[in-house]
Amino acid sequence: MALPGALAAEPRAGEPLLRPALSRPVAWEFNWTSLKASDGSPITLLGGSAMLAVNEDWGLGPTVYGAAKGDFGGLFVFGVTGQRRWRLGSNTHLAASLFAGGGGGRSSDIVRFGGGLMLRPELSVRTEFGRWYVGAGVSHLRFTSGNLRGSQISLSFGRMGLFDGFDATGEGGTGAMGMRSGLGFDEVSLSSTVYSPSAGQKSRSGRALDSRLGLVGADLRQYFTPGSWLGLEASGAAKGGIDGYMEVLGTAGQDWALGHTGLRVGGHVALGLAGGGDMATGSGWIWRAGPNLRWQSPWGPALRVEAGKVWSRGAFSAPFVRASLSMPLEPMARRGEPDAMLQGAVREQTLFASVQRVRDVQFKDGSREGMTQQGLLVTRALGQHVYAAAAAGAAVQGKAGAYAYGLFGLGLRSDLLMGSGWRVGGEMLIGAGGGGGVGLGGGALRQSEAWLQWQGQEDYKPLRVRIGLGKWQDLRGRGEGSTQLNLALGYAWGTL
Repeated sequence: MALPGALAAEPRAGEPLLRPALSRPVAWEFNWTSLKASDGSPITLLGGSAMLAVNEDWGLGPTVYGAAKGDFGGLFVFGVTGQRRWRLGSNTHLAASLFAGGGGGRSSDIVRFGGGLMLRPELSVRTEFGRWYVGAGVSHLRFTSGNLRGSQISLSFGRMGLFDGFDATGEGGTGAMGMRSGLGFDEVSLSSTVYSPSAGQKSRSGRALDSRLGLVGADLRQYFTPGSWLGLEASGAAKGGIDGYMEVLGTAGQDWALGHTGLRVGGHVALGLAGGGDMATGSGWIWRAGPNLRWQSPWGPALRVEAGKVWSRGAFSAPFVRASLSMPLEPMARRGEPDAMLQGAVREQTLFASVQRVRDVQFKDGSREGMTQQGLLVTRALGQHVYAAAAAGAAVQGKAGAYAYGLFGLGLRSDLLMGSGWRVGGEMLIGAGGGGGVGLGGGALRQSEAWLQWQGQEDYKPLRVRIGLGKWQDLRGRGEGSTQLNLALGYAWGTL
């Protein structure tokens, strides 16, 4: 029986109650890589991955790296890591990993990122302590068409868990689950942030920051109680002439109910990495704190307002206001009783790794050239034909190294022929992008696409292969647009 606040759907007469059909190990892993630029300047990258087990030996998942030491704040790289593990003992394993992704940061004669493609193989030995593990090994980092490269000792630590879900072909049926599904997040939010730098604030190059700065982004939260949470968020510049600026933060907070109004008041803190767009964040570390107000509706969505101040290791600091619209990813009752058996409608969720070719891009130096992007796309069904989507990625080929983007939006889909395994659809995403000399006026960006998708059958039901054709569009500045070709490989699961 569903608890109060759950999606208490009842199966139709004669319809079986679906149970989780997918359960695979997943590892949240972090590593610390130190190397030197061509002039000896120290650079340290902090990396984080969520790797899903393909089988007992192999794992694959999204990864992000960011500069965390040195004067290279804003160096970000997004991509995918594949990992093979060998058991050495009851509490020890050997891991061989390969990361491939795109990104970069502030280029100079000392550090150049070329087209943006970064490769990082690693070999390490790990010791396990229950679900946690720590390790040390050797790695080699290389921007294939740039000059940042080197071999080094690397340190890693991680936590092992489970990735649970329904067979995605059961979408629309009624299921019951006694744990969180997927990567375990309860809520996703879309946000808009405004920074108001004080008089006299300057960029890294000395330009006065004399106007408000606008960012758009998204965050994910997991609640331990209805008022306590941990989360991850990412935002990028969309206004203020700082296109290319990006933040990736971990967040924590607590709020308390004000009577039975649905209003909750409390506070939050955030710590992470940021930079780019000529912003003076020093080594890249920023932290943020302040009060927050949340209105939690009885049917799931929530409105949030946060305020306070942000500080960096460089010269940048500013008061801020952030507004967010939140949508639940799990039944609301999961927040109060994480292990309760809950019922609800099964909805498909898919994680894609994609490669996109943008045919013709205007650069700030007046030239025009194509670029190739590598990205991640997450989709979540909202009904039989409507879905929500969020995407992030960076350039890996061309001269746009250090260009990155983050987008969100809606799409429509339909089966091409019932039971054929083929679908057609289209989506429109808006958000922010910049860096790498790409001529985006303020950073605001739109991507629209029509797609054709094949869905796996029999033993390959979670597999999705998609090809799309659409348009990449600058929403500010010159208003430039270009055709875009997208190839994507995805993994689908069902969630309540």
